[in-house]
Amino acid sequence: MQLRDAESKASLVNRLRRIEGQVRGVENMINSERECREVLQQLLAVRSAVQGATQAFAEAYLRDCLVRACSPDNPDYDELVDDLLLLLGKSTPH
Repeated sequence: MQLRDAESKASLVNRLRRIEGQVRGVENMINSERECREVLQQLLAVRSAVQGATQAFAEAYLRDCLVRACSPDNPDYDELVDDLLLLLGKSTPH
């Protein structure tokens, strides 16, 4: 399945571009030997941004893909729900 909502796609792409910029910024901080605390703070911000993007994508996936493509009487419904829950379980921090 694919996201078909253009607004959701655009929003996710924008988030990913901001994250990409943050990661480049962290790389530059390391190369310019910035204080460890500053680098760690930025890495935590990147982690938070990635988690936010993951949550936004999961919501878009549920709304745009799973709900539209499946109904409880669909034989693949339980498998799709189980797959999503498994994926989300893998993504949670330990």
